[in-house]
Amino acid sequence: MWGLGNAPIPNMVHLLESKGIRVFSLAEEVREVDAFCTWYDSKPFVFLNTMKSVERSRFDAAHELGHLVRDVYSMSHGESHSPEMEREANEFAAAFLMPKESVIANRPPAFTIRYLIKLKRYWGVSLAAMAYRYSSLRQITEWSYRNLCIEIAKNGYRTTEPDPIEERETSQLFSKVLEFLQSQKIGRSEIAKKLFISIDEVNALTFNLTRLSVVSGVGSIEDASEADLKQPPTLRLV
Repeated sequence: MWGLGNAPIPNMVHLLESKGIRVFSLAEEVREVDAFCTWYDSKPFVFLNTMKSVERSRFDAAHELGHLVRDVYSMSHGESHSPEMEREANEFAAAFLMPKESVIANRPPAFTIRYLIKLKRYWGVSLAAMAYRYSSLRQITEWSYRNLCIEIAKNGYRTTEPDPIEERETSQLFSKVLEFLQSQKIGRSEIAKKLFISIDEVNALTFNLTRLSVVSGVGSIEDASEADLKQPPTLRLV
């Protein structure tokens, strides 16, 4: 329906925002939560945990998109959240990020860690997700997939991604909004006061794009974050 074709998706956050989905980042205090989504006033929202790897965050974004699509059906049919819906959201995310036709067309000559690392970089997913996708499409034997999983776990690749994507996906919309506010001399203090939250929370929700909102504004010292208060003054020799 979106006409995306079968090529890899360059940036999941930008794609969701282009379709009208509000994407926010989660604060560090909720690192045990991967991501979640909700509908508010008929508008879809997605919250992503940026403490996870880039590959994991991309999959989480696609997973939550699956929930949003399914929620349209669930709400109209009175369905409640269930483990089955989580499984379906995972399947949706895998198929969305790694389309069947292209994945099969790019089938490696051998299912080894070395070949799969190259492919997972191409699709922007984790090594484990890449291996599972080929397994679910029955492109690899159960025995070979089992050995791959053992090798992935043995090398610690389930917790530390090999050859990771370094540049994290962030909001394109927030960058433009913060640039505009900066041009209007509106800083983090004013934003935080109008939203009745702290400056730290503003940063946490907007992918920590503080470089675009460095104007502190005219807020009082009570409005400043602890990090701002600890920042030493700039001195110069006269």
